[in-house]
Amino acid sequence: MGKQLTEMLKGTLEGLVLAILSDRPAYGYEITAWLRDQGFSDIAEGTVYALLVRVERRGLVDVEKVPSDKGPPRKVYSLNAHGREYLEEFWRTWGFLAERLERLRDEGR
Repeated sequence: MGKQLTEMLKGTLEGLVLAILSDRPAYGYEITAWLRDQGFSDIAEGTVYALLVRVERRGLVDVEKVPSDKGPPRKVYSLNAHGREYLEEFWRTWGFLAERLERLRDEGR
């Protein structure tokens, strides 16, 4: 699954991260650790941080700097109203694609 999984993940990682943030605020390392715990072991921290910068610039998340015991303040991200709308659209699109893919697979049997 290696390369194919990586390519498919590129198109869905943003939605996955926003879904994580829809449950609770989190900082970059927490998000990366959760994804790895869910089996996405090849995801690099740098990939998640770059994605967080993009969604922040697009106004999908709010950011709060929270003091850290281990160095500089952490940026904690939370999904805002615009981000929730975007996530809803992501899930609608995902459902549409999943349904079509299932249909194609079933027809090929």
